[in-house]
Amino acid sequence: MNRRKKIKQLLEAHAKKANAKKAPRKKSTYICKADRLKMAAEAAQTLDTATPATATPES
Repeated sequence: MNRRKKIKQLLEAHAKKANAKKAPRKKSTYICKADRLKMAAEAAQTLDTATPATATPES
């Protein structure tokens, strides 16, 4: 009985690990602080360039 239990535990553990690898990742990849600042600056720059064109309509 004890041997069967140990083998069953091993097989269940292997199956659990295999299923965990197949499952989609909930956590996104890490982006370093420098890259985050760079992306924020680019986003702010695109917003700044787009905003004045739409704020001053020419008649």
